[in-house]
Amino acid sequence: MKAFVLIINNPKIMTDTKYNGWTNYATWRINLEIFDGASPEELLGEMIEVSAENLEDYVEEILFGEAPDGLIKDYASAFVNDVNWQEIADGINDTFKQEIKENL
Repeated sequence: MKAFVLIINNPKIMTDTKYNGWTNYATWRINLEIFDGASPEELLGEMIEVSAENLEDYVEEILFGEAPDGLIKDYASAFVNDVNWQEIADGINDTFKQEIKENL
């Protein structure tokens, strides 16, 4: 019996996971559902810029603050682990900087 190996030399297969211009679906969805339309005061507080770490902490507190351990929390955690926090932070900081320029 002969075995055949099919080699597909197409870099787009299973590697192009962009979603609506974002790194992936998780990044797009978290940005849309949690950060879209948020005011600078709400996200920045005393800070000049948001950081990826601050955003991740903010979302984890919202999603997992008092959530019981279990399957739902595990699935949510897996979803959140796919988020490109730096991409969201860069987008928010760029938007806020643009708003400041427009209001000068």
